Amino acid sequence: MLKLRGFRFASLLVIAAIVCAACTGGDGGDTTTVPETPALTDTAPPDTAPPDEVSATPGDGISVTMGRANWNSGYFQAEIFRQLLGELGYDVSDPAELELGPNAAYVALAEGQMDFWANSWYPLHDSWLAGELPDGSLVGHHLTVVGEQMIAGGIQGFLVTKSFADEYGVYTMDELNRNADALAAFDATDPVPGNGVADIFGCAESWTCDNIIESQIAFSGWDNIVQTIAGYDAMFAQAVDAANENLPMVIYMWTPSAYITMLRPGDNVYWLGVESVLDDSNPTGFEGGEAHDQRGADGTGGYAAIGADLCPAAADTDDGLCPIGWVAADILVTANTEFLGANPAAEALFEVVRLPVIEVSQANVAQDEGTVAADLATAWIADNRTTVDAWLGAARAAS
Repeated sequence: MLKLRGFRFASLLVIAAIVCAACTGGDGGDTTTVPETPALTDTAPPDTAPPDEVSATPGDGISVTMGRANWNSGYFQAEIFRQLLGELGYDVSDPAELELGPNAAYVALAEGQMDFWANSWYPLHDSWLAGELPDGSLVGHHLTVVGEQMIAGGIQGFLVTKSFADEYGVYTMDELNRNADALAAFDATDPVPGNGVADIFGCAESWTCDNIIESQIAFSGWDNIVQTIAGYDAMFAQAVDAANENLPMVIYMWTPSAYITMLRPGDNVYWLGVESVLDDSNPTGFEGGEAHDQRGADGTGGYAAIGADLCPAAADTDDGLCPIGWVAADILVTANTEFLGANPAAEALFEVVRLPVIEVSQANVAQDEGTVAADLATAWIADNRTTVDAWLGAARAAS
């Protein structure tokens, strides 16, 4: 794991700048943006103090099996939910014992091997709900998406080395694909040098974003760009070295994460634009690939309110939005529907929890510095006790 020791204060400033940049600018009221996080006091449901006759621990005697994502920026959220359910009396498994990618997580949820997962990214993960189980039913038939944990909390896109982009005027993936000089420079030092194409750092296999990137490449006709699919931390380490040495690289990136504090848009990297946002045509023929659409239900997705200082391609759009090519993801809880029916207190808790993106990002930085997710979650709950007690009150009242 890469460490960020000595950089925490600067890292938090970078996170704040990224989140704020995504919240400002642009006139497109229907475009994908990241809303400002409301004050925690605004998220507490009113009048949820449990009456005396309501049990403080409605989960007594009930075991809950939960898991967590196999990307470390999801550990903190999982721990928040584990500890809150514990306060309701549930006997909750350690999420580290069931660390899964989405390809396995949704099947485990549907088959009842796991009761809930706090690391869903929609619409990124929609395609997994269309999978078929051995009995012929669809995965999604057994699952319920609950609450509004982090709406539009997941910004996604491609980052490019700033010095390289400025030297060759490459501010979109399409410009990289068709600029022979830029391609030659990129190919000289990329993961597979000398093969005549730009090998970009993509996603770990089975994260879904790997399939979406393949669809984007096919849809846009980026025939000179190839995705490297490998362990993300290993790719990220190479990407940081390249950016800091002013060598060309492109890597898939998301927030909230601590990664964005080392590859810093406007400093050593830019967000890259795309000229055509992926639709639901499924150009690669992936099962469920229609759900890889990044335009969104109203067709306006794939643009983010990120200024030209962080995304130079924004300077070429009419409304000044960055053509980032990805819909901002809603990070939500997905649970087994039967589990929710049998546990109204748990369902009510899932419904009311809201986590601020900036604070999750800060926790990710602290985690990368060596603090374990469980301790970070404990501290966060203590710091937000009034709000947390209101959430727990809502859950107890529903039991």
